[in-house]
Amino acid sequence: MRETFFSELRFSVNMIGVYGYRREKGLPGVSGTRPGETDEAVRTEIIETVRTFVARDVTPVAADLERTDTFPERIVAQMRDLGLFGVTIPEEYGGLGLDLLTYIGVIEELSYGWMSLTGIVNTHTMAATLIMTHGTEEQKRRWLPSMAAGERRGCLSLSEPDAGSDTRNISCKARRDGEEFVLNGTKAWVTNGERAGLVALAARSEEGISAFIVEKEPGPKFEGISVSKNVSKLGYRGVETVEMAYDDHRIPSANLIGEPGRGLPQILGVLEVGRINIAARAVGVARAAFDAALAYSMQRETMGKAIGEHQAIQLKLADMATRLEAARLLTKNAAERRAAGLRCDVEAGMAKLFASETALELATEAMRIHGGVGYTTEFPVERLYRDAPLMIIGEGTNEIQRLVIARGLLARARGQG
Repeated sequence: MRETFFSELRFSVNMIGVYGYRREKGLPGVSGTRPGETDEAVRTEIIETVRTFVARDVTPVAADLERTDTFPERIVAQMRDLGLFGVTIPEEYGGLGLDLLTYIGVIEELSYGWMSLTGIVNTHTMAATLIMTHGTEEQKRRWLPSMAAGERRGCLSLSEPDAGSDTRNISCKARRDGEEFVLNGTKAWVTNGERAGLVALAARSEEGISAFIVEKEPGPKFEGISVSKNVSKLGYRGVETVEMAYDDHRIPSANLIGEPGRGLPQILGVLEVGRINIAARAVGVARAAFDAALAYSMQRETMGKAIGEHQAIQLKLADMATRLEAARLLTKNAAERRAAGLRCDVEAGMAKLFASETALELATEAMRIHGGVGYTTEFPVERLYRDAPLMIIGEGTNEIQRLVIARGLLARARGQG
């Protein structure tokens, strides 16, 4: 297995000309003042590297790939070489071992260039987080190294056709049969489902909803698993979103994660990382929309001057910039609390709620500032406008986020938080 990039990280160009990180032997780790905290200089360097990668290798091709709904094989291979599938996985399991603040910085940069790329990373990271948080040592050593290297990509499978926000209505069954579980049921909205090698699955066992890791070969069918539907979407194109059917598919009982019947709280805990990721994605889309609007306002002229000199446009730009900064700070606060081991259900919900609404608002305002050309495929604004609604729905709708926030606030006020 190739060497991946881990102790002291240094900006470099690898043999195939892709920006990456190399381990410098004998140098100290990347931790800052707190255990697990990434040094600020290293974090900045990594994020700048991803920004360079996006500008050079993503932005020039994103529109064409998105328009044809083509999976970005070459870009994903470069992301693998950058180590982006192992950002938060500890070094002892082959990952970069970086903190959540670094991760959301990487996600923002990827989303700035093409939001779909973040879905490929995020569902993988949530599956890895489930293993890191609730898996046994044997399970961690069995699965995390190949996930960190990007050799096996993961996905999270919670929703079903009749169980979206109502997660307790999950009907996919896991029946114990000796040293195996037999899986039957259909799962919906599975990002990466066809190309994944590992599926973090929620299924109903005798004890209740349990979490499992399902190993499979990438492709539309593997043993008792089949991709029954590939969903065509408004935006978020270039990455598959599928329904997956399980028909008497057998997995070892050793693939159960944590205690049986405890899968739902385990996965909902992982969704806190997912919601912070959604917020970071939204910040990336919002920033792209704002930058596009600002640039166009300085180029487009009406009535003898740039439209940015007109007060009506200035008011829009001021509001856009303010909401963008507020979204970024809410996202950072949620990530800091999660990284510090503090409860962050409220903060993650706030970040996801506000940032996603901001992304849609800024994409809409950017289209208005562009006028008629913003409605064409010649400018990226229309893609941002189509991508933004995903963040309002994904990882729990914003209506659910408001309930999570309110219930969390009430619980804390009663002294139960």
